[in-house]
This record gives sequence, structure tokens and C-alpha cells, in this order.
Amino acid sequence: MAKQSPIDIKVKIATKGIFNPVYISHINNEHRIQIYFGGSSSGKSVFVSDRAVLDIIQGRNYLICRKTANTTQKSTFNEIKKSIVKFQLSAYFTINKSDKIITCKPNGSQIIFVGLDDVEKVKSITPAKGVITDIWIEEATETEHADLQQLEKRLRGMSKFKKRIHITFNPILKSHWIYQTFFKGFWQEGQSYVDNDGLSILKTTYIDNDFLELEDKQALEDESDRYHYEVYTQGNWGVLGHVIYKNWKIESFDSKAFDNYKNGVDWGFSKDPFAFIRTHYDKTRNKLYICDEVCEINLLNRDSAKLIKDIVLTEQITCDSNEPKSVREFQQLGLNAFSAKKGKGSVEYGIKFLQSLEIIIHPKCQSFINEIQTYQYKSDKYGEALPTPVKKDDHLLDALRYALEWESFHMKVDIEKPITLDTIKKKDIFSKDFEELEDKLGVVWKGANNTSPYISEEFEDSSDSITGY
Repeated sequence: MAKQSPIDIKVKIATKGIFNPVYISHINNEHRIQIYFGGSSSGKSVFVSDRAVLDIIQGRNYLICRKTANTTQKSTFNEIKKSIVKFQLSAYFTINKSDKIITCKPNGSQIIFVGLDDVEKVKSITPAKGVITDIWIEEATETEHADLQQLEKRLRGMSKFKKRIHITFNPILKSHWIYQTFFKGFWQEGQSYVDNDGLSILKTTYIDNDFLELEDKQALEDESDRYHYEVYTQGNWGVLGHVIYKNWKIESFDSKAFDNYKNGVDWGFSKDPFAFIRTHYDKTRNKLYICDEVCEINLLNRDSAKLIKDIVLTEQITCDSNEPKSVREFQQLGLNAFSAKKGKGSVEYGIKFLQSLEIIIHPKCQSFINEIQTYQYKSDKYGEALPTPVKKDDHLLDALRYALEWESFHMKVDIEKPITLDTIKKKDIFSKDFEELEDKLGVVWKGANNTSPYISEEFEDSSDSITGY
């Protein structure tokens, strides 16, 4: 039997109505490293996804990465599937959901999805036909420089195509390795595009996306926090002035080797995610280990319960008390769930307690890493820090405070320990703070030789004090 030759696919794409105009000139971009960054809802990930599908039918092979494997299913994997449907090419592709591989049937080219948390798997990846020609790193600010260096080694072997790396992200801090490696000394604020022989950088924002609803644009324009407005609305590299937590590091450890787990839940559904956090609190060494997380939108209570049940077994889970109905449903689903006490000052003392610890975060808890590195205090009109955190992107951090509520409660008791008569008796009467404490307590001395002190219901005049002034 004669060997069948590959079937050529001829596709005519009308760019109008499919691509945002700002991206059209980049459809055939051949730079080795291509960076597409900027604000939220700018359409950059949709563009790279659309272009990847068109590249595959021409014979290219794509490796698409995020920091953790469990984030690919609901992000880039789904985005590629939507692009295939958009171009009406479903009949030409097979989709292997378990292996996360999409194959173009006529030419055998593939799109392979992988998490960078599995280094050995990345090392051994190869397409069924040919070599990897393109690598797309989505949400690249989650990655480390070493990840990029490892990925560059995958672009090897003979190919008729120029090999390329596509990097997409929302900028975070100028201290990030991406800024230091590609932007510093090359990019100037106010620019929208720069390139040289091997690198191109395109910045876009929601203004460049013609497919947004008016209310989507309005939400971005109404952002009140200065940092989030600069980063997510304007697409600029940010500078945080009042970061809340600096006492953390990322480090691998055996998350199943502990014996003092604390679990917390912050409820959410469509707009805000359901957030679950699992920690180990080492009281002796004053260390907190962030072991596991779940942070997803559109999860019903039965779905989220299923995700965490095998993790926590019979352990207690402290949940946000704002949804007693959800807490009750968790209990009915077999989880040892109960409501957090919360109350006045609980946020402040929860933060103070966490600030007193050394926090070690497992690399797989990427959503928590994203939250803790940008969690900051509000600023007043003069730029000074206020004692209240910015209420944004803090779902896992809220869950963490619930998980450790009992420990922070004891810290609160220590901080708010009342001043008593014994306190003032231990003070030198000639010390600076003696009379201040005496007045604060409202101490009155009566009886023989002024030896019977008691705390009055009202403060006495200074002439009634023990000093007699």
C-alpha cells in the first residue's frame, strides 16, 4: 500500500473581528523571545492562543507551561480549545484531556501542556513528530529564572521553523527577575513596543481589547488602590510601599510529614474564588509551613468539599463565619468544619501573629505566593500607611487567618493584658511612667497611712495621688 502523504490544511482567516488590531502585526513575529505583557483583560493570552492554533496547522509544535500543572486545565488548555472552536477547526484536532496533549490530525503536530513543578517531566518531553519549536510561558511572573533556563534547553533539534519563546503576564514588581533580565535598561515607561535582534516586547491594556463589555472596562477604571490601578489597569510595573509580609520564603518540603495541621476556608464562587489553605504550625521553632491550597472560582460546596476531603480527613477546618449555611453543608458532607469567631480586631491581631512567624511556602502553593507578595496596607492621601490592609486578592490570606485564629487569639490576649494594681506596685514611684500609670488606673489611696489602694470608678485629681502634688 502506498504511503499516504499528510493532508494540507488551507485556512483563510479574516483578521477583522477575530484579532484585536494591536496584535495583527505580531501574527508572524519571528523574534526568539517575545514578551506580551500589560494590564488585565488586554487580550494578550487570547492572541497567543489563537496564533498557536494557526501555527500548529502549519507544522509547529508548542509546549505550553505554567508554574503548576493543576492551573493549566482551567487556563491555557481551555483557551486553546476555545481558539480551535473559534476557527471552526474542531474536526482537525484530537484532544487528550488526561495527558493534556492536543494533536493536529492531518500533520501530527502537537500542543503539549505541562507544569514547571515537575522538572523531570519537562526534561523528557518531546512531541510525537519533529521537535518543540515554540514555548509559551503563561503567567510568567509565577516562574523563576531557572525555569526559563531549563525551558530554553527544550528548543533544540533540526526544524524548518525559527524557534521562539512567548512570555505573557501582568507585571508585578520591578524587583522581579523578568524586569531585571529583559526590561531594565531596554524598556522605558510610556512605550508600547520595543524590539532588537532577538527580543520583542509589546505592552497592551484593556483599552486595546475591542471585545470587552463596558462594565468590564468600568471596573478596571474604578480601581481605587494605587498599586492595583498601576499594575492591572495601566499595565505598569509596580512598586509596593507598604508590604505587610516580608517574613516568608519559598522552599520545598514534605508537606505530609507534619502533625499539627491547621486548615482554613474563605468562601467564594464566581467573582471571588473558594479558598482553602492547609498549614503546619511549629510553635517550638516559631515557623509556619504553607502545605496545600485550593483557590478556584465556580466551585459548588460539594465540589470544593470533594477536593479537600482527602487532604484533611477528620481534621478541623475553620471557615469564614459569613456563610453559616455553607459551613453547615460542609458538615453534612462529612467535613469537620466550624465557623471562625472573628470579631473586633481579629484582622489586626491575625496579621500581627503571622508577622511574628517565619513562613515557609511550598512551591506548589503558587496562588498563595501571588497573594502574599502583593498584600499591602492602605495609604492615606500623604502616602503614609494606614493600619488597614487593601481588601483585594487576599482570599487565601483570609483563610490562613481563620486557620490560625486560636493561636492569634492568645497573642491578642497577651497584647491586651490589662494593667492592674500589681503593675503599679512594681514600679519605682520616681520613674517617669509611675504617675502616668497611676492616673490611667485611677488609683486612690485611703486608710491608715494611705495603705489601702483601690481603683476608683472615676479618675481622681492629681492632688489625690500618692505623690501629693
